Amino acid sequence: MKNNATPFPTVETCSSIGRENHTVVADMDGTLLRGRSSFPYFALVAFEAGGALRLLMVLLSAPLAGLLYYFVSESAGIQVLIFATYAGMKVSDIESVGQAVLPKFYSSDLHPESWRVFSACGKRCVLTANPRIMVEGFLKEFLGADLVLGTEIGTHKGRATGFVLSPGVLVSEKKAEALLKEFGDKRPEIGLGDRQTDFPFMALCKESYIVQYNPEVKPLPNDKLPKPIVFHDGRLVLKPYPIMALLTVLWIPIGFILACLRIAAGSLLPMPMVYYAFWALGVRVTVKGNPPPPVTKSSGQTGVLFICSHRTLLDPIFLSCALGRPIPAVTYSVSRLSEIISPIKTVRLTRDRQTDASMIKKLLEEGDLAICPEGTTCREPFLLRFSAMFAELTDHLVPVAMVNKMSMFHGTTARGWKGMDPFYFFMNPSPSYEVTFLNKLPLELTCSSGKSSHEVANYIQRVIAATLSYECTSFTRKDKYRALAGNDGIVAEKPKQKAIKVNGC
Repeated sequence: MKNNATPFPTVETCSSIGRENHTVVADMDGTLLRGRSSFPYFALVAFEAGGALRLLMVLLSAPLAGLLYYFVSESAGIQVLIFATYAGMKVSDIESVGQAVLPKFYSSDLHPESWRVFSACGKRCVLTANPRIMVEGFLKEFLGADLVLGTEIGTHKGRATGFVLSPGVLVSEKKAEALLKEFGDKRPEIGLGDRQTDFPFMALCKESYIVQYNPEVKPLPNDKLPKPIVFHDGRLVLKPYPIMALLTVLWIPIGFILACLRIAAGSLLPMPMVYYAFWALGVRVTVKGNPPPPVTKSSGQTGVLFICSHRTLLDPIFLSCALGRPIPAVTYSVSRLSEIISPIKTVRLTRDRQTDASMIKKLLEEGDLAICPEGTTCREPFLLRFSAMFAELTDHLVPVAMVNKMSMFHGTTARGWKGMDPFYFFMNPSPSYEVTFLNKLPLELTCSSGKSSHEVANYIQRVIAATLSYECTSFTRKDKYRALAGNDGIVAEKPKQKAIKVNGC
């Protein structure tokens, strides 16, 4: 059935059966994605690769871009956004954001009908006005696109100039020209678009379908996504539409002062008072379960090893807050600043198994200890593989399910400086932590009763996952950092060679 306003039928009428040998060419914004505006994604690149001032620059340019887009030409409006976002920015930073940050936001806005048709075809091509460097990583890795034809931006000595290369922004006839250049006389079977400026390239396809804008259409559910988003980076929790982007810029100086007050309260006050100070400063801490009492040295027992799921580097601090006493923690790689401002004792693991085991045993002789055996944080409802070494060192194991909520900023990063992690967490207007103490592991489920360390670690992982309704995975720290930062996430203390820039927690 054709829509009265367009010469093409709607995408709902397109059959997706028997398309294995067909080629589909689709627009991106408004077609593969429900949203028609690319502003939030330019804003994400601006903030994640350029900071708050760059985001402010994009915000200030938005009115001019809008006027040009709607009253002069679509191409001119997009060029303004491209220049404001990319001028002077490192190409490597743009690519990094495109691979590690944008897929999370793009995948949450997939149009179900467009994806039904797009995924059914054997060869998939995307034709978009967006800069190719910004969208190619997501389209190829997560949507299985074979070819991405987008706007090309100029570069000089590894930095973007902000200008567009010939043939310019791919809109209207330029999309049709790009399609002809790529496919020649071999017409693609299906064309998908959402607006009049897509009609020229759609007319070159054997079949073409229009994707009508409908704000009531729900995005593709998470369980139907072509590839689940387990790892992603970036500081912003919400997609920065213009109003949200403006609020973010205005809140940052206020939030930073608030974060300093909250960190000072946690670092300077006695631990029994931190819980109440956090509540007074808008940080919510919820404690569930029955935590074990502290072990006295006169009893001759070793301390309890708290096995925590890992959401941010603040997990051991909120564990201590929930217990009302400081619990030392072993860490993998945290910034020196985080160690300095930490209200609890932190001990770095050396990654030498024998040395680390000896150190943990010594710490347990002195009292309770916290460890996050995932080795790195995960934002999504998944638990990474638990390192099994801890299970060999003590039978006094207490699983702790940690979960937090942030409304504006993520308190973790794989690509940026880890020293800002606690500040970003506490910059949220009202961050919260929920600490659930599970039952101490029965002796018959420990290594002393013949269980292997891997069996114990996997059991605790499953118990915590069941408590949080999370999914267990076999992903590791290396998997995360290779996906997001292109390295193993390990920082040597003082290497003679150039140090890796990413600290991994």
